[in-house]
Amino acid sequence: MRQPNWVPAGTDLEKPNAARMYDYYLGGSHNFEADRQMARKAVELWPELPRIMRANRAFLRRAVQYLAESGITRFLDIGSGIPTFGPVHEAARRTAPDARVVYVDNDPVAVAHSRLLLEDDPLSSVVQADLRHVDDLLARPEVSGLLAAGEPVAVLLVAVLHFVPESDDPHKLVAALRDALPPGSALVLSHASLEGRPDQAGSHQDLYRKTPTPLTMRGREAIEAFFDGFELVEPGVVYLPEWRPDDPQEVGPHPERMTGVAGVGRLP
Repeated sequence: MRQPNWVPAGTDLEKPNAARMYDYYLGGSHNFEADRQMARKAVELWPELPRIMRANRAFLRRAVQYLAESGITRFLDIGSGIPTFGPVHEAARRTAPDARVVYVDNDPVAVAHSRLLLEDDPLSSVVQADLRHVDDLLARPEVSGLLAAGEPVAVLLVAVLHFVPESDDPHKLVAALRDALPPGSALVLSHASLEGRPDQAGSHQDLYRKTPTPLTMRGREAIEAFFDGFELVEPGVVYLPEWRPDDPQEVGPHPERMTGVAGVGRLP
């Protein structure tokens, strides 16, 4: 089998990878049969999973475009996976052609794929770092350089914090990011939530407990606390489809079925 040019040499194509599985859920093409097989097993246990992933990605696109339209041209995407199928740099550059993006992920496979995909993009860079080691993350030259200009930066924590257990104090990690940001910066956040579908919360967490990245679902109050120090952008922390939809009719009668909430905050 001839490897596509976005696949690093030595990649094990027989072992499923979470970042490529996410690409599959989104309808992308940067995945392999091993990823698709594992993703199909997950969907058997959680049939709404692809719709939730797409709702999450749609929120990311809307939030990035909103912030680009408000003048932000610097984006720090933490837990980015593989930047395919509507990535941050494409969404931002629809409005801000000079938008700079630093993608951060702790998965070496996702990072290697991303570097090959973005090797001809001088305004994007990829860093292998872990949010749980936030001081190390902030010290990376690509990240510190993004912040050093003093211009507002949008930090994206989209579907990331529910993979950070309480033992790692996720609220403290977000506060450290906030304190490093220039005035006028933003936080874009989505999180798997106990709200709306408490009947499903246990099964969702059980599913991910079988993976290397167990899930910690949180209630709305705990999620809103991540925005301490930020001013929430209307409509606040809401279900994924409810955050500034392109068309109100797209929200549907049961937005809570997406089992996730999202919001955007701005620093004064």
